[in-house]
Amino acid sequence: MTSSLLLRAGIGMGSGLAGALLVALAWAPAAAAGATFGQVIASVKPSVVGIGTYQPTRSPAIVFVATGFVTGDGLSVITNAHGIPETLDSERNETLGIVIAKGDKVDFRPARLAGLDRLHDLAHLRLAGAPMPALRLGDGGAVEEGQALAFTGFPLGMVLGLHPVTHRAMLSAITPLVMPSVSARKLDARAIAQLARAPSPIYQLDGTAYPGNSGSPVYDPDSGQVLAVLNMVFVKGLKENAITNPSGISYAIPVIHVRALLQQQTSPQTMPQTTP
Repeated sequence: MTSSLLLRAGIGMGSGLAGALLVALAWAPAAAAGATFGQVIASVKPSVVGIGTYQPTRSPAIVFVATGFVTGDGLSVITNAHGIPETLDSERNETLGIVIAKGDKVDFRPARLAGLDRLHDLAHLRLAGAPMPALRLGDGGAVEEGQALAFTGFPLGMVLGLHPVTHRAMLSAITPLVMPSVSARKLDARAIAQLARAPSPIYQLDGTAYPGNSGSPVYDPDSGQVLAVLNMVFVKGLKENAITNPSGISYAIPVIHVRALLQQQTSPQTMPQTTP
């Protein structure tokens, strides 16, 4: 296992960068018209990365926490917020970043946390250095139930090697993030707080996903445009809190929330804390 630590992350996200990201979203390449599903997958995979932390004295040095994907100008990475550690061990040089497959080896590339949307469980990381292949975000306005979708990520993390896996799915339903329970005793504090907010629709999929898939891009299998972000922990805990035996249903966060996150300014409160 190798680690490329020559790149140092330190880019802030001012208003100029936010505007540049919006421009980038408009021209980011999508799969060619008439491409086969196999060709779309091939175009998506270089943009799918692992999210984790690197600590040189730890074994293993790299710890995988979620899947993510590159978008915008090739330096923005989207993943689930629940996978981002709240603290980093600065004394032991623990670093947040992305994990990239290099054949049978992996490279670690540092990143900084540029924004968090805890309500929709999304995180925006920024890379320094050379841009990576970026996925184009769809507008999400034409998404409908019954639509064919696909998602690519790492269902088992790095257990079997960092090899992107693609699953087909159908948009089974567009439902509220939280439904009132028939019994208040089955509602926890987090679900009650969510119910007090404005309804937030999420996508229910019939495709099988696993916790390592959290943060995977959910995309149109014909064009490769991202329509949602897979979520296997945060949403399931809210959506299925009243079920004794949780189902195998998968959920995803609509892409409109990704677009909103990319427009946010960097805030010091969004940065993970370091422990001495």
